[in-house]
Amino acid sequence: MDTRIGFGWDSHAFKPGVPLRIGGMTIDHPEGLAGHSDGDVLLHAITDALLGAVAAGDIGSFFPPGDPRWKNADSAIFLRLALEELEHAGYKIVNVDTTLVLASPKIAPIAGDMRSRVADLLGVEMSQVSIKAKTPEGLNLDGVAQCHAVALVERTLDEDDLKSMSAVIESQRQLEDVVEDLLSQVHGVPKKRTIAPIFDTEDIT
Repeated sequence: MDTRIGFGWDSHAFKPGVPLRIGGMTIDHPEGLAGHSDGDVLLHAITDALLGAVAAGDIGSFFPPGDPRWKNADSAIFLRLALEELEHAGYKIVNVDTTLVLASPKIAPIAGDMRSRVADLLGVEMSQVSIKAKTPEGLNLDGVAQCHAVALVERTLDEDDLKSMSAVIESQRQLEDVVEDLLSQVHGVPKKRTIAPIFDTEDIT
Protein backbone atom coordinates (compact mmCIF):
# COMPACT_ATOMS: atom_id res chain seq x y z
CA MET A 1 0.00 0.00 0.00
CA ASP A 2 1.33 3.43 -0.98
CA THR A 3 1.36 5.66 2.12
CA ARG A 4 2.69 9.14 2.80
CA ILE A 5 2.99 11.45 5.79
CA GLY A 6 2.64 15.21 5.99
CA PHE A 7 3.63 17.63 8.75
CA GLY A 8 2.02 20.98 9.52
CA TRP A 9 2.70 23.74 12.03
CA ASP A 10 1.07 27.08 12.79
CA SER A 11 1.30 29.85 15.37
CA HIS A 12 -0.84 32.89 16.24
CA ALA A 13 -0.65 35.46 19.03
CA PHE A 14 -3.59 36.06 21.34
CA LYS A 15 -5.47 39.32 20.80
CA PRO A 16 -8.30 40.95 22.79
CA GLY A 17 -11.59 41.70 21.10
CA VAL A 18 -11.68 38.80 18.64
CA PRO A 19 -13.41 35.41 19.05
CA LEU A 20 -11.24 32.39 19.82
CA ARG A 21 -11.57 29.75 17.09
CA ILE A 22 -9.79 26.43 17.46
CA GLY A 23 -10.69 23.22 15.65
CA GLY A 24 -13.66 24.82 13.92
CA MET A 25 -15.21 25.70 17.29
CA THR A 26 -15.77 29.06 18.98
CA ILE A 27 -14.39 28.83 22.52
CA ASP A 28 -15.40 31.08 25.41
CA HIS A 29 -12.21 33.01 26.23
CA PRO A 30 -11.37 36.70 26.77
CA GLU A 31 -8.91 36.70 23.86
CA GLY A 32 -8.91 35.23 20.39
CA LEU A 33 -6.09 34.55 17.96
CA ALA A 34 -4.84 37.29 15.66
CA GLY A 35 -4.65 36.37 12.00
CA HIS A 36 -5.77 37.41 8.54
CA SER A 37 -8.41 34.67 8.66
CA ASP A 38 -10.04 33.42 11.87
CA GLY A 39 -6.62 32.39 13.28
CA ASP A 40 -7.59 28.74 13.79
CA VAL A 41 -4.13 27.25 14.44
CA LEU A 42 -5.44 23.68 14.59
CA LEU A 43 -7.16 23.72 11.20
CA HIS A 44 -4.24 25.62 9.67
CA ALA A 45 -1.73 23.01 10.85
CA ILE A 46 -3.90 20.12 9.63
CA THR A 47 -4.36 21.85 6.26
CA ASP A 48 -0.61 22.17 5.82
CA ALA A 49 -0.07 18.55 6.89
CA LEU A 50 -2.52 17.29 4.25
CA LEU A 51 -1.09 19.52 1.52
CA GLY A 52 2.42 18.47 2.48
CA ALA A 53 1.54 14.78 2.30
CA VAL A 54 0.84 15.09 -1.44
CA ALA A 55 3.48 17.80 -2.10
CA ALA A 56 0.82 20.37 -3.02
CA GLY A 57 2.46 23.40 -1.42
CA ASP A 58 1.16 25.07 1.73
CA ILE A 59 -1.79 27.10 2.90
CA GLY A 60 -0.17 30.39 1.84
CA SER A 61 0.20 29.14 -1.73
CA PHE A 62 -3.58 29.01 -2.11
CA PHE A 63 -4.69 31.67 0.38
CA PRO A 64 -2.14 34.53 0.53
CA PRO A 65 -2.43 36.48 3.80
CA GLY A 66 -2.56 39.77 1.89
CA ASP A 67 -5.63 38.76 -0.14
CA PRO A 68 -8.69 40.65 1.20
CA ARG A 69 -10.98 37.77 0.16
CA TRP A 70 -9.69 35.73 3.09
CA LYS A 71 -10.02 38.43 5.74
CA ASN A 72 -11.69 36.79 8.78
CA ALA A 73 -12.43 33.72 6.64
CA ASP A 74 -13.58 30.46 8.22
CA SER A 75 -10.55 28.13 8.17
CA ALA A 76 -12.83 25.24 7.21
CA ILE A 77 -12.56 26.69 3.67
CA PHE A 78 -8.81 26.07 3.71
CA LEU A 79 -9.30 22.55 4.99
CA ARG A 80 -11.78 21.73 2.21
CA LEU A 81 -9.22 22.85 -0.38
CA ALA A 82 -6.63 20.52 1.16
CA LEU A 83 -9.11 17.63 1.04
CA GLU A 84 -9.76 18.32 -2.65
CA GLU A 85 -6.02 18.30 -3.37
CA LEU A 86 -5.73 15.02 -1.48
CA GLU A 87 -8.55 13.46 -3.51
CA HIS A 88 -7.14 14.71 -6.82
CA ALA A 89 -3.80 13.14 -5.94
CA GLY A 90 -5.58 9.82 -5.31
CA TYR A 91 -5.13 9.62 -1.53
CA LYS A 92 -7.34 9.38 1.54
CA ILE A 93 -6.73 10.05 5.23
CA VAL A 94 -5.64 7.20 7.49
CA ASN A 95 -5.29 9.30 10.64
CA VAL A 96 -4.38 12.77 11.89
CA ASP A 97 -2.44 13.45 15.11
CA THR A 98 -2.15 16.97 16.54
CA THR A 99 -0.65 18.75 19.53
CA LEU A 100 -1.76 22.22 20.63
CA VAL A 101 0.72 24.27 22.67
CA LEU A 102 -0.91 27.08 24.67
CA ALA A 103 -1.15 28.31 28.25
CA SER A 104 -4.93 28.75 28.17
CA PRO A 105 -7.72 27.89 27.76
CA LYS A 106 -7.65 24.28 28.92
CA ILE A 107 -8.32 21.98 25.99
CA ALA A 108 -8.85 18.69 27.85
CA PRO A 109 -12.49 19.43 28.88
CA ILE A 110 -13.49 20.11 25.26
CA ALA A 111 -11.09 17.76 23.44
CA GLY A 112 -13.83 15.23 22.70
CA ASP A 113 -16.12 17.83 21.11
CA MET A 114 -13.16 19.25 19.19
CA ARG A 115 -12.16 15.82 17.85
CA SER A 116 -15.74 15.22 16.75
CA ARG A 117 -15.88 18.57 14.97
CA VAL A 118 -12.55 18.06 13.18
CA ALA A 119 -13.54 14.51 12.18
CA ASP A 120 -16.73 15.89 10.63
CA LEU A 121 -14.77 18.51 8.69
CA LEU A 122 -12.33 15.85 7.45
CA GLY A 123 -15.05 13.32 6.63
CA VAL A 124 -13.45 10.61 8.77
CA GLU A 125 -14.27 8.70 11.95
CA MET A 126 -13.54 10.32 15.30
CA SER A 127 -11.12 7.46 16.06
CA GLN A 128 -8.92 8.73 13.20
CA VAL A 129 -8.37 12.12 14.86
CA SER A 130 -6.15 12.80 17.88
CA ILE A 131 -5.98 16.19 19.62
CA LYS A 132 -3.58 16.70 22.51
CA ALA A 133 -2.62 19.86 24.40
CA LYS A 134 0.53 20.97 26.19
CA THR A 135 1.51 24.15 28.02
CA PRO A 136 4.53 26.17 26.81
CA GLU A 137 6.34 25.72 30.11
CA GLY A 138 9.65 27.54 30.21
CA LEU A 139 9.29 28.92 26.67
CA ASN A 140 7.92 32.37 27.57
CA LEU A 141 5.14 31.92 25.00
CA ASP A 142 2.03 32.37 27.15
CA GLY A 143 0.64 34.93 24.70
CA VAL A 144 0.87 32.57 21.74
CA ALA A 145 -0.97 29.44 20.58
CA GLN A 146 0.86 26.89 18.42
CA CYS A 147 -0.14 23.63 16.81
CA HIS A 148 1.80 20.70 15.37
CA ALA A 149 -0.01 18.23 13.09
CA VAL A 150 0.93 14.98 11.36
CA ALA A 151 -1.26 13.30 8.75
CA LEU A 152 -0.90 9.77 7.41
CA VAL A 153 -2.55 9.19 4.03
CA GLU A 154 -2.79 6.19 1.72
CA ARG A 155 -3.46 5.79 -1.97
CA THR A 156 -7.02 4.81 -2.76
CA LEU A 157 -7.86 1.77 -4.89
CA ASP A 158 -10.52 2.87 -7.35
CA GLU A 159 -13.13 0.72 -9.02
CA ASP A 160 -11.20 0.47 -12.29
CA ASP A 161 -8.23 -1.02 -10.44
CA LEU A 162 -10.44 -3.65 -8.87
CA LYS A 163 -11.94 -4.57 -12.24
CA SER A 164 -8.54 -4.95 -13.86
CA MET A 165 -7.36 -7.21 -11.03
CA SER A 166 -10.40 -9.47 -11.32
CA ALA A 167 -9.92 -9.67 -15.09
CA VAL A 168 -6.35 -10.97 -14.70
CA ILE A 169 -7.26 -13.82 -12.34
CA GLU A 170 -10.82 -15.01 -12.79
CA SER A 171 -10.72 -17.87 -10.34
CA GLN A 172 -8.72 -19.45 -7.57
CA ARG A 173 -7.95 -22.34 -9.92
CA GLN A 174 -6.22 -20.01 -12.38
CA LEU A 175 -4.10 -18.58 -9.59
CA GLU A 176 -3.05 -22.08 -8.52
CA ASP A 177 -2.11 -22.88 -12.13
CA VAL A 178 0.09 -19.77 -12.32
CA VAL A 179 1.87 -20.69 -9.09
CA GLU A 180 2.48 -24.26 -10.29
CA ASP A 181 3.92 -22.98 -13.59
CA LEU A 182 6.31 -20.66 -11.73
CA LEU A 183 7.48 -23.40 -9.39
CA SER A 184 8.01 -25.74 -12.32
CA GLN A 185 9.97 -23.21 -14.43
CA VAL A 186 12.06 -21.55 -11.71
CA HIS A 187 12.65 -24.30 -9.17
CA GLY A 188 12.06 -27.46 -11.18
CA VAL A 189 9.19 -28.51 -8.97
CA PRO A 190 7.04 -30.98 -10.94
CA LYS A 191 3.44 -30.02 -11.51
CA LYS A 192 0.79 -31.87 -9.60
CA ARG A 193 -0.64 -34.72 -11.62
CA THR A 194 -4.34 -35.29 -11.81
CA ILE A 195 -4.96 -38.82 -10.52
CA ALA A 196 -7.52 -40.62 -12.64
CA PRO A 197 -9.87 -43.01 -10.79
CA ILE A 198 -9.04 -46.69 -11.24
CA PHE A 199 -12.64 -47.47 -12.05
CA ASP A 200 -15.54 -45.71 -13.69
CA THR A 201 -17.61 -44.13 -10.97
CA GLU A 202 -20.59 -43.98 -13.30
CA ASP A 203 -20.72 -47.83 -13.27
CA ILE A 204 -21.15 -48.09 -9.50
CA THR A 205 -24.49 -49.68 -8.70
